[in-house]
Amino acid sequence: MDLVQALRLNPEPRLALVGAGGKTTALFEIAHRLPSPVLVTATTHLAQHQLTLADHHFILLKPEDLSLLEANLPGGVILLTGPESEADRVAGLDTLTLERIKGLADAYHIPLLIEADGSRQRPVKAPAEHEPPIPLFVDTVLVVAGLSALGKPLSSEWVHRPDQFADLSGLSPGEIIIPEALANVLTHTSGGLKNIPPGAKRIALLNQADTPELQAQGQSLAAMLLPDYASVVITSLASSGVQGESSVPGLAGVVRRNGGLPQVFAVYEPVAGIVLAAGESHRFGRPKQLLTWKGETFIRHIVRTALQTGLSAVVVVIGAHAEEVRAAIQVEYPVDTRLSLVDNPDWQYGQSTSVQKGLQALPAQTGAAVFFLVDQPQIPTTLVRALVELHSQTLSPILAPLIDGQRGNPVMFDRVTFDDLLSLTGDTGGRTLFSRYPVMWLPWHDPSLLLDVDTPEDYQKLLSMETE
Repeated sequence: MDLVQALRLNPEPRLALVGAGGKTTALFEIAHRLPSPVLVTATTHLAQHQLTLADHHFILLKPEDLSLLEANLPGGVILLTGPESEADRVAGLDTLTLERIKGLADAYHIPLLIEADGSRQRPVKAPAEHEPPIPLFVDTVLVVAGLSALGKPLSSEWVHRPDQFADLSGLSPGEIIIPEALANVLTHTSGGLKNIPPGAKRIALLNQADTPELQAQGQSLAAMLLPDYASVVITSLASSGVQGESSVPGLAGVVRRNGGLPQVFAVYEPVAGIVLAAGESHRFGRPKQLLTWKGETFIRHIVRTALQTGLSAVVVVIGAHAEEVRAAIQVEYPVDTRLSLVDNPDWQYGQSTSVQKGLQALPAQTGAAVFFLVDQPQIPTTLVRALVELHSQTLSPILAPLIDGQRGNPVMFDRVTFDDLLSLTGDTGGRTLFSRYPVMWLPWHDPSLLLDVDTPEDYQKLLSMETE
C-alpha cells in the first residue's frame, strides 16, 4: 500500500502537514503519487535542499504572480514559495497568497498540499505560541512525529522547543521520551491538535519506524492516539532528488525529481463489529440467538467475543424476538459505551436489511467492519484480532479466513465497500461482493469454524465441541 492509499486521501485534497520527523519527505511523497498537476506550498520556511523534491519551483513575490503560472501551468509537482529569506532558506507564503493558490486549485481541480510547521530537522517538537499557521480551508491535517525520539533524552538534540514539549508531555528536561509522553503531546490541544480547523480530518503519521522495536512501539502509541485521530499511519520514509533545468516565462523555476520510496507498515483506525441477530430462525424452530453454549446464550457469547477483541464499536442488529434478545444482551452489558443495539423492523425482507442497519449505525470514521453471524458463537477472539491486524497492514477491501480451502467467518469489509453493501437487496449478504473486489485470505487451521447452526443436528455437533 502506498502513502496516499494509507491516508485515504481523495484526488483533490486540501492537506496541511505539521509536526516533525519527516513532514517534507511525506509531503512530496504524497504529491508525487496524486494525479498531476499538484500544487505544493508552505506557510513556514523551507530549506534550499528541500526544493529539489519538486518537479518545478516558482517564487511568488506577490499574489498577482499566480496569473503568470496559470497561463503556463505545467504538469508534475509545482512548489510555490516566497523568495530567499536567509541563508539556505526560502520564505513561506502569506494568507492572501494562500487563498489565491486555493482559488487556482479549485478552478482546475488540483490537489493542494501545505507544509504548515517547522521543526529544525528534529524528530519531535512542540509548537510555539504562533504555530502552526494552518489555513481554515484545509480539510485534512497530517500530524507527523518521528519515532526515533523514543528512548532518547528530552533535550534540544532530539526535540524542537524542548521546554514546551516538557510542559505538554509531563516529562522533565533530560528524562527519557516514552510513548506515553509522546502521546500526551500529540493529543494535547496545545500540541499536536493545535490550530486544526473545525471539521478537518486528523491523521497521525508516526514516521522513522526503522526497526521492529520502533514499529511495535508505534502500534502501542497508535492505541493511545485513537480516537483523537481518524487514523494512525506507521511509516519509514526516505527521499532523494535529481535536478534538471526548466522554467515558465516570467517566473524562476527548475525541474526536480523525487526518487524516494516509503514503507507503510500499518494503518490503525477504528474497526467496528456488526452482529447480525435479526433473523426469525424459522428453519430451526426456535430463536438461535437464545440457544446456549458454554453456559451462556449465543448472542451474549458473540457480543463478549466482539468486545474482548478491542473493536472500537459493536452494533447488534435485532429484529425478530427483539425483546428477548435485547434482554439477553443487556443483563451482561447494560452500559458498555462501545455497544449499541439497533432495531431492524424490515428483518423479514432478508439479511441485506440488517447489513444496512448495522452500517448506518457505525461511527462516521469507521475504517472497516467485521460481520458476526449469530449462529456461529465458536468464533475465537484470536481470529478476529488476526483479521484486524492483517487489515491494518493491507487495507484490503475484503478479508476472510480460509479454512480447508473454504471461506470461513467472520468476514471483514473495508469502508471502500460500504456503498456497495448499502445497495444490497433481498436475502443477500456481503458474499455477493467477493466477485467485485479482491479478497485477502487469512489461512486458519480450525475446521470447527466451518459449522453454522442451521438445524438441531448442527446444534448437537456444536455442543459436542464443548467437551472435546
